[in-house]
Amino acid sequence: MNTRHEALRETAGRHLMLHFSPQRIDDLLVLERGEGPYVFDTEGRRYVDALSSLFCSQIGYSYGREMAEAATKQLTTLAFNTNWATAHPAAIELAERLTDLAPEGLTRAFFTSGGSESVEAAWKLAREYHLANGQPQRTKAIARQTAYHGVTLGALSFTGVPRFKEAFGPPPVDVVHVSNTNAFRAPDGDDPDAFRARLLREVEDAILAAGPDEVAMIIAEPVQNAGGCLTAPPGYWRGLRELADRYGALLMADEVITGCGRLGEWFGVTREGVTPDLVSLAKGLTSAYAPMGAVVAAERVAAALIDTGRPFRHGITFGGHPLSAAIALRNIEIFERDGVLENVRTLSPHLRERMDGLRELPIVGDVRGAGFFLAVELVRDADNTRFDQAERDRLLRGFLPGRLLEAGLIARADDRGDSVLQIAPPLIGDAALLDDIVDRLADVLTDASKRFCV
Repeated sequence: MNTRHEALRETAGRHLMLHFSPQRIDDLLVLERGEGPYVFDTEGRRYVDALSSLFCSQIGYSYGREMAEAATKQLTTLAFNTNWATAHPAAIELAERLTDLAPEGLTRAFFTSGGSESVEAAWKLAREYHLANGQPQRTKAIARQTAYHGVTLGALSFTGVPRFKEAFGPPPVDVVHVSNTNAFRAPDGDDPDAFRARLLREVEDAILAAGPDEVAMIIAEPVQNAGGCLTAPPGYWRGLRELADRYGALLMADEVITGCGRLGEWFGVTREGVTPDLVSLAKGLTSAYAPMGAVVAAERVAAALIDTGRPFRHGITFGGHPLSAAIALRNIEIFERDGVLENVRTLSPHLRERMDGLRELPIVGDVRGAGFFLAVELVRDADNTRFDQAERDRLLRGFLPGRLLEAGLIARADDRGDSVLQIAPPLIGDAALLDDIVDRLADVLTDASKRFCV
């Protein structure tokens, strides 16, 4: 018996509160080391991190020395300064680099400590924009069903997963949730034009029902995470842009997951040929070597405050922390030097082809996603029957977590929508690593098919 491992588990059970988890996990996975795309637990077992530590560790775990050099230089120069009426060089340089990488017209960056904070900040910025333009009545938003946008109370308003919200009372933001873009379950999902037209009609109907002069913002992810890597039909984002412009709302791309290379672009919405008014970033901004988030805003949004002399009545103590900003700058350098985006663009078709091969398994009903961000939807039979709640509990919370770890693989089993299994490999992964991930998935899902399919 590994006494240190057992002692850590026991201590965690007495003192550590876990996120989105039962507060007592007897077989708690405790990770203590990372190398390249792999992580190692306190018993020395190695796992392929096929989830990039919850979509964060874009470049894996072998850049610590470089990041430590950047951190040491910053900490021995200026350990801390806020962006509250002051600034420091690292935040200024990062704002310039980010806006240079952004779609044309996105010119301003506001820094936070993470994803939920970025969504909160974007909402407040949208409200400030409309107030500056003499439209204080714009207090409503349009979001999508099943979408996850964060857990702080403002961000939770946009989140379209009722069970995450109901216990905390009425949401502070009035949000109308419209259909997401899951073509697999849609009656017209095999007709992209009809599917897109119906979805956009629903968005417009929601705006009209809410009051077209009362909607402040439309928020969506370029690829929706919750529900299992849901992509939009061609032209959908151009339609959202047109609706936002027609009715005076701002369009926001929540890129906490899809940004910073996950789809092969710094801003995933670039693939849609659309420039939103607001973009939220986090997770991969530093490749998780330090906590950081950002809101990147269009010039016209910031100009509404600048031209009227209004302050932005929002601030976060550690937003734009010098250490995090220095690490984010080094992360961008590494991306460019090591061709990280090019690697994702080159290998995405190979990964998708290998994942599509899983369709041969009885339990796999659909494969979807983009870039290094893919999911399989799990079904009960050849008719793509959904698992009932008891079956989901046995499959997603009983069988799969242990079987995946047995296979040496970290992936995500989830049922915020239908039953899915997601992967998001480190962006530095080569073809051999991607093949290894899919081969291990195939073994796990073959066993799952035998146990759970009829």
